[in-house]
Amino acid sequence: MMWGEHAKRWIVSASLFDSGLRTARLTAIGILALVMLGAVPVAPSAQSVVYVIPVEGVIDLGLAPFIERVLDEAAVAGAAAVILEIDTFGGRVDAAVQMRDALLRAKVKTVAFINKRAISAGALISLAAATIVMAEGGTIGAATPVQIGLPGAPAQPVEEKTVSYMRKEFRATAESRTRPPELAEAMVDADVEIPGVIAKGKLLTLTTEEALQQKLVDFRADTLEAVLKTLNLAEAEVRRAEETWAESLVRVLTHPVVSSILIAVGMLGIIVEIQSPGFGVGGAFGLTSLALFLWGHWLVRLAGWEEVLLIGIGLILLTVEVFIIPGFGIFGALGIAALLGGFGLSLVGTGATWTVVLYALGQVIAAGLLAIVLALALLRVVPRLPFGRNLILDTALPAAGGYASQPDSDSQWLGTSGTAASTLRPAGVAHFDHERVDVVTEGEYIEAGAPIEVVRVEGNRIVVRRIEHDGERSES
Repeated sequence: MMWGEHAKRWIVSASLFDSGLRTARLTAIGILALVMLGAVPVAPSAQSVVYVIPVEGVIDLGLAPFIERVLDEAAVAGAAAVILEIDTFGGRVDAAVQMRDALLRAKVKTVAFINKRAISAGALISLAAATIVMAEGGTIGAATPVQIGLPGAPAQPVEEKTVSYMRKEFRATAESRTRPPELAEAMVDADVEIPGVIAKGKLLTLTTEEALQQKLVDFRADTLEAVLKTLNLAEAEVRRAEETWAESLVRVLTHPVVSSILIAVGMLGIIVEIQSPGFGVGGAFGLTSLALFLWGHWLVRLAGWEEVLLIGIGLILLTVEVFIIPGFGIFGALGIAALLGGFGLSLVGTGATWTVVLYALGQVIAAGLLAIVLALALLRVVPRLPFGRNLILDTALPAAGGYASQPDSDSQWLGTSGTAASTLRPAGVAHFDHERVDVVTEGEYIEAGAPIEVVRVEGNRIVVRRIEHDGERSES
């Protein structure tokens, strides 16, 4: 009986297990059918998402915050990779260094897809990625730092200190990604010689085939689809990162040409405002331009409270010099120095060399000179226009409007007799030959209507004396 009972229980348990298994199978089949019919949405796997960032044109400081934001966003989303599609001739060194640091500390797989070139700053960004892919006919290298002068002027070499810093920056980046560090150094310093690769005195620039041979890049792919296929991400969802309106605006505001224009317009507006009654268009344009300049450079971490304070102090000192203290003295000089320092420091990053700082100061001085020239032209032209008299204080007041001063020929009144049109205490108005003339006595009080005579003329100061009724002049 005991064995019979166990056998019965075993048969019942097996039946229940088989029934549960059939139920689970039916449930799974039902859910699969609903999914296929679209009744139950399936969230895509986070690992099947790939972000693509375009790195094109000039590398500027506005690009760095954009890349940092996308890298952080991709890491939070758990993306499979972030691909930087690079096609640039380079740009600002400090911007490239910020992007390099962001790539090295990124918590997501990074890929540099060089399509078609990564020159200068673009080479540093590429070396900082975990994987480098090059399209056919691509180039990478030529990364020695140069100093860009005025538009149209050739680039100037920088001092050895800057070259040394960038050489080691490239080497450290290559070492962190286990790439040949000598190749990275040779891209920056022409003194680095690699037998069979680059001779001394030449900068290293590699084609796609050469980079593959030197094991600087990982593989070749001509399209983004080919890159994804090689990375086993052919089925991944591709999300192309786009700049926000604020990031696009910051990139424009921090462009070197736009920065110079904003400084020039700001100074021009302030100069025009000084010559205008009240607060008007010139002041509004000037302050708006300066605010845009500081805001853009603040967001890219070039301008801080120190620069804002310097510019503010400079404006205050110039205002004191113009409206309170006559002439041009220490306040004016200090104000100009503060403005130069504030604007100049807002154009360079931390660790900038003296060459870069001097170039930034030169850029500010050029913008200031341009503002002065434009202000002089406006102050000559605008007052002649119909609306200009309401905007600019003219230096000449027309006699027809009642603003006439005594002419240089006031000596014609010497010895002329007339009457006091107002009480002279001692200054007042007199009538001479039916003309009203401003006069002053020698200190005596003369009531209105009393006969007077001009005794002397000192410039346009007409001195008069009372005429006594008996014909004798009074002695004062």
